[in-house]
Amino acid sequence: MDLKSLIRDIPDFPKPGIVFRDITTLLRNPEGLRYTIDAMYEQVAPLSVDYVVGIESRGFMFGTPLACKLDAGFVPARKPGKLPAAVHSVEYQLEYGTDRLELHQDAFHPSCRVLVVDDVIATGGTAAATAQLVEQTGCDLVGFGFIIELTGLEGRKNLPEEVPIVSLIQY
Repeated sequence: MDLKSLIRDIPDFPKPGIVFRDITTLLRNPEGLRYTIDAMYEQVAPLSVDYVVGIESRGFMFGTPLACKLDAGFVPARKPGKLPAAVHSVEYQLEYGTDRLELHQDAFHPSCRVLVVDDVIATGGTAAATAQLVEQTGCDLVGFGFIIELTGLEGRKNLPEEVPIVSLIQY
């Protein structure tokens, strides 16, 4: 299936010169959504994952069904103040400022294997911060899964070299 045909390009969003890759058109297509989850599953199943971490918020949309298919648990990486129990926290750089992600301290069992999932990898900052959160838990980060990779932004360079990265579509 040609997944790119299900993703809408929005020119000059959120600012002039940017082409935004809109996945809402993929999400509304049942066949495309099913194909996306199945294709990601095929590539990450050999990693023997115990938990899938979905990055807020679009990582939730793909991470949860993927976790079910992998017979793994799902854990959300959230923005500050959204999780009710004790958290690990990481601040990371954005183009214009900083942001923070949090993960429950008791999210995983000891020595588990974790896959991080999001809709897109651009500069890699958010995924790198999530990798740091997984590291704080003492679990093994065994892979990253993205629907879209914006290769020109070289986000892979900001992720741990030894960890496999799956991206279904490259722009």
